[in-house]
Amino acid sequence: MSFLVLLLVLWIEKFSALRHRIQHDGFFLRELARVERSRQMAGHPWWVLAIMVFLPVAVLALLLLVLKPVAYGWLAFPLHFVVVIYSLGRGDFMAALGPFRDAWRRGDEQAAIHVAERDLKLGADDAGQLLERVQGHLLWQAYQSFFAVIFWYFLLGPAAALCYRLLALVAEQGHNRAVVERAEQLRHAFDWIPVRLLAVSFALVGNFLAVSRVLLHELLNWHISAARLIENVGRVAGELPAPVPGEEGLVSLNTLWELLLRAAVLWYAGFAVWTVLG
Repeated sequence: MSFLVLLLVLWIEKFSALRHRIQHDGFFLRELARVERSRQMAGHPWWVLAIMVFLPVAVLALLLLVLKPVAYGWLAFPLHFVVVIYSLGRGDFMAALGPFRDAWRRGDEQAAIHVAERDLKLGADDAGQLLERVQGHLLWQAYQSFFAVIFWYFLLGPAAALCYRLLALVAEQGHNRAVVERAEQLRHAFDWIPVRLLAVSFALVGNFLAVSRVLLHELLNWHISAARLIENVGRVAGELPAPVPGEEGLVSLNTLWELLLRAAVLWYAGFAVWTVLG
């Protein structure tokens, strides 16, 4: 059933806007702000995470356990689907790149810097550095929005996928610094395996030798962030040239997107083989 859910998720992601109708975080963020402000929770960041992350995940796991024996588990199928769709990343990061791409194509560096700050929350001292940061942003958003979620779903089910997304929401939207730091630590642990698996996938579908040289030093490095690792590996896997203005510079973004698509095909092929053999 997991592979069928992943196929349906891929179809919805490509051809439908259903994801945006399911992904409503208003209630969760309001409750997070309320719990963070609570006097009882002051100085107890782990309790905040227990209430806002681990409790919903435990309820979901219990509900799935109850539904599993019913109708051979197919009654749980809609719940699997909705949870995975909800757990995917927020927004359309490729659409968000549109204004930046337009400005860069015109060679308007100031406009490119402005729209990158406005739409992508990225800053840079010069245009070349900005393009490199946009490249890293594309790789990170694709990883955390899609690859990390489907990895944990296929490995441990919808509860793990939901846990990853709730931790991400707390880390990105939380206001209590202690709570955010704990969420970031747990998210870092969640990212450790899938980001390295994606890096290995880049080696298989990109420049194997260049990726191998990077991974040789960073594969077991606990302290490097997932965003930094996937940016370093993606750039060498795609053999990106030095940043240049105009249309030629945008070729690097297309190259990275094609690299990500090939990696996604590889993952789905691996899931299919695992499902058949299992």
